[in-house]
Amino acid sequence: MNPSVSVALDCMGGDYAPHEIVKGGVLAAKKFGYKVFLVGEEESINKVLESLGEKENSLLEVVPSEENIDMHEPPSNVLRKKKSSLYVAGKLVRNGMADALVSAGNTGAVLVVGKFIVGAEELVERPSIGVALPNPNGKTVLLDVGANVDSKPKHLVQFAIIGHTYAQEILGVENPRVGILSIGEEEGKGNELVKETYPLLKETGLNFLGNAEGRDIYSGNFDVIVCDGFVGNVVLKTSESLGFAVLQMIKEEIKKSWLAKVGAVLMMPAFNRFKKKADFSEYGGIPLLGAKKPVIITHGRANAKAIRNAIKVAGEFISQDFNKKLVENIKMFTPELKKASVGN
Repeated sequence: MNPSVSVALDCMGGDYAPHEIVKGGVLAAKKFGYKVFLVGEEESINKVLESLGEKENSLLEVVPSEENIDMHEPPSNVLRKKKSSLYVAGKLVRNGMADALVSAGNTGAVLVVGKFIVGAEELVERPSIGVALPNPNGKTVLLDVGANVDSKPKHLVQFAIIGHTYAQEILGVENPRVGILSIGEEEGKGNELVKETYPLLKETGLNFLGNAEGRDIYSGNFDVIVCDGFVGNVVLKTSESLGFAVLQMIKEEIKKSWLAKVGAVLMMPAFNRFKKKADFSEYGGIPLLGAKKPVIITHGRANAKAIRNAIKVAGEFISQDFNKKLVENIKMFTPELKKASVGN
């Protein structure tokens, strides 16, 4: 039990709000002992709490809001809708009442709140979204996957440091192998952004192995792969749709013969293990890395299990003191900051 950790949960964002969101908050409070602020339409949240028999749970506190951010609204609208559940949740974090923000709502709006309400950590120019994708040996951190569609070489260098810190502190990788996503493994391959970033990464002192190709994302050859948010978001969404398509095609093929059906029964444990690796609800959510406090963005289709796990992710970032270590690494691996430190 850890009541010293508190999370602001946007209960009105997502396809299954508020019931599944509130239920996920309840599960997290009971499982991890975290204080969960349930932000949203008060009457709706209380009805869900009553149905779950959790009205008197001291770890749950309803924080009322009067507006919602639609999934298809322009993200910037959240800055005008100051009574929305997402904005109110962000303010709880900014004002120090909550240690982290979790939302299944409009991704762009969550990013806006993370960047401009929660704010960026010291020395972080651009917070980025990092996702830990499964590979045969563990996970590969890919970033940025959507927070910054236009980036400069210095931003990709910082993404690499952020990814290094994520892999090391959250995933437990001792000396993360870092690469930059390109169209060929040889130095000199890639667009201008990749070519300009490559020598800068070599200067950092990170365990930089050079260019990573698309096939390396799931091979396990790299622990961290950096790219701009435009490319990263395309990769992420392609991966998600491919995984779904493969499962559907396997199901269709199994239906075509009785022998395949018998084989499928025998293979069910393996299928279930694979599904668990690919299921977003198992991972909960993806972090906005570099925000002053943890901001966890979970899938719009998040169910209670996914919300519970997203809150768990937020707790891991808090318990590992991630931001303190990130600032230390930025100072350690940024060439100009290293030089300044040596000069002093």
